[in-house]
Amino acid sequence: MRAIRINAFGIENLQLGPYEPTGLAAHEVRLKVKAVSLNYRDLLMARGLYNPRQKLPLVPCSDAACEIVEVGSAVKRWRLGDRVSPLFAQRWQSGEPTKDKLGSTLGGPLEGTLRDEMVCAEDAVVRVPAHMTDEEAATLPCAALTAWSALVTQGHLSPGDTVLVEGTGGVSLAALQIAKLAGARVIVTSQSDEKLARAKALGAFGGINYKTTPSWGRAAKELAGDAGVDHVVDVVGGSSLTEALKCVRPGGTVSTIGVLASATSEVNLLSLLMQNVRMQGVFVGHGESFAKMNAALEAGGMRPIVDKVFPIEDARGAFEHLASGSAFGKVVVRVA
Repeated sequence: MRAIRINAFGIENLQLGPYEPTGLAAHEVRLKVKAVSLNYRDLLMARGLYNPRQKLPLVPCSDAACEIVEVGSAVKRWRLGDRVSPLFAQRWQSGEPTKDKLGSTLGGPLEGTLRDEMVCAEDAVVRVPAHMTDEEAATLPCAALTAWSALVTQGHLSPGDTVLVEGTGGVSLAALQIAKLAGARVIVTSQSDEKLARAKALGAFGGINYKTTPSWGRAAKELAGDAGVDHVVDVVGGSSLTEALKCVRPGGTVSTIGVLASATSEVNLLSLLMQNVRMQGVFVGHGESFAKMNAALEAGGMRPIVDKVFPIEDARGAFEHLASGSAFGKVVVRVA
């Protein structure tokens, strides 16, 4: 068995080497990893910026599409050959998050998915949509589920709502596609006119270049019409949160998901109080929500946007491509 490991912090220290498979308990399943998608968290983890105290070596990454190749003696729900994805938080099957559930995340502190095989509890995996390729399905556990949690599970998105997504990374494009499935209108921001055109081809009705329009919040509010945007998916943080509050309607929602620019922001609390705006932090989601999302995506025929696929032998190249910021959609590593 092979695995990519972070032996010391830094992308240059990612190494492919042998990995000893573990035994299988009665309620566990063995997974053959087919494809792994990268998240910004994985990049921060590799650089030592997500958790500098993380014990090394570590197998990185949390998202994967897999095939069940062995089942424990007490497993009833799965069969050999079933296509599944592991939960990002292995012990968060349903309900509210707890410290224990949030401490069971793959790719730190637990060993991650960038390896040939892995073992999970039988209730820590979910079936993937049958119509998706392994590369497409590998994008779902974090990026798509985070977007789903923000808009549907926690955001109660309705047909006709207006959603604004920042950028064209994995979470943002998943949010665009999920919002369109729900009958919502979508506005996209980007510093690239080319990426804005591609987003419109996916169904966005409006796009704003935040380089040429730094005060994009007001522009977005004008595009949305009436009172403003119903739901903002904020993956940037920093000053973008200020712009998000300028465009969201009274009683609207801002989902804070990422910190691409900064983990801190100065927020005018009067904007929240006087407009009755709801701000929510979104940390991926649980297994029950993941299963519901996959059923909806399969029914709607949604196909995630994959930017580029790398072989596991060039996993370092995949991390470098993600770090470049040039991707439109998800960066994926083919394992099997």
